[in-house]
Amino acid sequence: MTDWTEKYRPSTLSEVRGNDKARDALAKWAKTWDDHREAVVVYGSPGIGKTSAAHALAADMGWETVELNASDQRTGDVIERFAGRAAKNATLSGSSTGTSTRQLVILDEADNIHGNYDRGGSSAVTKLVKSSSQPIVLIANDFYDMSRGLRNACREIEFRDVSSRSIVPVLRDICRKEGLEFESDALKQIADMNSGDLRSAVNDLQAIAEGRDRITKEDVVMGDRDRSVGLFEFLDAVLKEKSAQESLYTAYDVDETPDDLTKWIEDKVSLVYEPDELARAYEFLANADKWLGRVRATQNYSYWRYATDNLAAGVAASRDRTRGGWTRYGGAPYRSTRNKTRDTVVRKIAENGGFSMATARREVLPYLSALTHHCKPRELTVAMTAYYEFDESHVSFVTGSGETTNKVQSIVEDADELREELVEEHAGGAFAGMENVEMADGDVSDGASDDVLDRDTDADDATPTEDESETDDGQAGLSDFF
Repeated sequence: MTDWTEKYRPSTLSEVRGNDKARDALAKWAKTWDDHREAVVVYGSPGIGKTSAAHALAADMGWETVELNASDQRTGDVIERFAGRAAKNATLSGSSTGTSTRQLVILDEADNIHGNYDRGGSSAVTKLVKSSSQPIVLIANDFYDMSRGLRNACREIEFRDVSSRSIVPVLRDICRKEGLEFESDALKQIADMNSGDLRSAVNDLQAIAEGRDRITKEDVVMGDRDRSVGLFEFLDAVLKEKSAQESLYTAYDVDETPDDLTKWIEDKVSLVYEPDELARAYEFLANADKWLGRVRATQNYSYWRYATDNLAAGVAASRDRTRGGWTRYGGAPYRSTRNKTRDTVVRKIAENGGFSMATARREVLPYLSALTHHCKPRELTVAMTAYYEFDESHVSFVTGSGETTNKVQSIVEDADELREELVEEHAGGAFAGMENVEMADGDVSDGASDDVLDRDTDADDATPTEDESETDDGQAGLSDFF
C-alpha cells in the first residue's frame, strides 16, 4: 500500500499548510537568490513539512533537486564530492549541465554533523554554503545544534509546529481523494492526538482507514493505542519471546516508524542480550541503519520494509533462547538521559579513536558493549574506562550494568588509579625529587630549585623525541593494552 505521506506530499508551496509566514519567506529567498546568493536553514520539529517545502519550492521555481543526508554522508570528502559538485552547477556524473536551469541542493539533518568528530563534515558544509554557485537549503531540527560558523553563513527560516486547526483540512482533503466518508470530530481527534506533527497525523489516518470506507470518532478512539505499552510489548516480542517471523508481524502493528523502532531496539537490546547475541543483533541494526539512510537520501519509503526486516526479524533471530520475566526498559530513547549518555559515549570513542561519529556509534560501540557485557572481564572493563575517561553513567551504558552498583563504581575508581599510574609511568621522571616541594605565596622551597622551573619553561620549546611525542596522560599505555 502506498504511503499517504508520500502520495499526498505538497507539489507546490501553496499546498504547504500551517506555516504561511515561513512558506512566504522561503519563496522570497528563492526568487531573490541571484541578488544575495546565500544559503538558507529551514528548521523546526520533525514531521512539520520542512523537506516537503524544499521540494515544493524547487517545483515552483522549475529547479532540479540534489539531496544529500548530511547525517549519513557527513564526511568532508563525501559532502564535497556530491553536494559540492552540484553546487558548482555540475551533474552527479561530473559533466556540466549545459543549461541555465538551477539545481537546488538540499542538505537534510544539517544539525547532526559535529566538527572534527565527523572528519571535516561541518567545515565542508560551511565552505560549501559560502562558495556555492547554486541555491542551498539546509534542513535541521535544532538550529543551535549547528556550528556557529555554519549558522552565521546562512539565512534562517523557522517552521513551527502545525496547529490542529491546520492539520484537519489536510486530513479532510485526503479522505475526499481516497473516497472515504468521515466524521469531522474524528479528523479533529486525529489532529489533536498528534500535537503539531502533520506527518504523524497522516500516518494515523491511513492506519485507521485501512479496511474501512467510513471513519468515525469511535474508530479513532479505538485506534489510539497507548504507544508506550505497545512499544514495550514490541520490545518483549523481539528481545525475549517471539520468533523472527512473529516479531516482524508485531513490528507492523506498532504505530511507530522503522526509524523510531530502530532507536528503541538499539537503546534496549543490551539490557537483555548476552555478548554473543549482542554482536549478532548489532549487525542487523547496522543493516537497518543503512536502509534508513537510503530512505532519507532518496525519499523512497519502500525501503522501510528492509529496515523493519532487520530491526525486528533479524534482531529476534540473533538471540539463542526465549526469555520470561519482566525487564525494566525505562523511558523512550529520544527523550531520555540515556540517549544523551550514548551521545557522550560515542563522542568520546570518536575523539579518542579518530573515527567519525557514525563509525563509533555503529561499529565500535557495539563491540565494546559485547566485550565488556556486565563488566566482564573486569580488567578489560577497567582499561576501557580509563582509556575513554568514562564515568559511572558511561560504564553503565556500555556494559548494561547498574550505574549505582558497587561493581561499576569500583571499576571507575580503579580506572582513575590506572590512569594516574600510567601518567606517572610515562612522565619520564618529571616528578622525581618533587616530594618536598611546597608552594606558598608563589615561592618554591625545600627541594625545588630555580633550575627546575627553568627546565619546565624551556620544555615547551623543545622538540620531542619519538617516545616523548606520546601523550602524557596514560593513553599510550592504554593503547598498547587494547
